[in-house]
Amino acid sequence: MIGWFEAVVLGLLQGLTEFLPISSSAHIRVVSAFFGWDDPGAAFTAVIQLGTEAAVLIYFRKELWEIISTWTRSLWTPSLRGAFPARMGWYVIVGTLPIAILGLTFKDQIETVFRDLRLIGTTLIVFGVILWIADRTARTKLTLDKHLSFTHALLFGLAQSLALIPGVSRSGGTITAGLLLDYRREEAAKYSFLLAIPAVLASGALELFEIGGHGTPDWGPTILATVISFVVGYAAVAWFLKYISTHRFTGFVIYRILLGVFVIAAVSLGWIPA
Repeated sequence: MIGWFEAVVLGLLQGLTEFLPISSSAHIRVVSAFFGWDDPGAAFTAVIQLGTEAAVLIYFRKELWEIISTWTRSLWTPSLRGAFPARMGWYVIVGTLPIAILGLTFKDQIETVFRDLRLIGTTLIVFGVILWIADRTARTKLTLDKHLSFTHALLFGLAQSLALIPGVSRSGGTITAGLLLDYRREEAAKYSFLLAIPAVLASGALELFEIGGHGTPDWGPTILATVISFVVGYAAVAWFLKYISTHRFTGFVIYRILLGVFVIAAVSLGWIPA
C-alpha cells in the first residue's frame, strides 16, 4: 500500500529528476531503500511516469503537433518528406528502436539485478564522469534541423537504452551522446525529451497491462503522486532548457558523483541493503 506521505515524496522525486541528467529511477530506488519502503509496484510506477510524460506532451505540444501532422501527411505527399518535422518523425521512430528491443530482451534483468544499489552507485559516478568529459570537449555547434540524421538518431537511441540501468539517466545518456556528436546543449536536451515520449508511454502502457499479477495501486495516493509529478515535471523541463542554454552540466556531474559515492558507502557500511 502507498501512503500519502510516500506518494508526495515519490511524486516530487519523479517530477524533479525525470528530465534532469541525474536518474529518476536511481533516486526512487535509493530514497525508498533509506525510508525502508517496499517497492511501490509496477502500476504505481507506470502511472506517475505517465504524469511526467504528460508534462512533456503539453510543453512541446506545438512541435509535437507539427511533427505528427507533417509526418502523417508525408506518407502520401512526397513533397513533404524532406521537411524537418516529417524527418523528425522518422528520427524519433528509429531512435526508439534500441530501447524497445533491449528493454524486451533484458526485461527480467531490469527488474532484478539492474536494481542493485552497488551497480546504481557505480553508474551514477561513471556516467557522471562521461557527461563531464563530453560537456568539456563538445564544440556544441550542431542543430537538429540541419544535422540530425538516421545515424545520429540511432546513436541517440542506443544512449537512451543505457538508461534501462538505473543510475545512467535517460536524459543524461542521450544528452551525453548529443554532446559527443557536437550538438548544442539545448538541442541535445530537446531531442532527448522528444525521444523519451514513445518509450515511456509504451513502457507505462505495458506495465499497466501487466499489473494483474502485482495488484492494483492505491488510487488516491497514486493520483496525488501523478499530479505532483506532472506539475513539478513541467516546471523542471522549462527550467532545465533555460538553464543549460547558458550553463554547463558541472553541477549535475558533481551531484551524481557525490550521490554515487554516498550510495556505495551506505551499502558497504550496512546502512541499507544492496
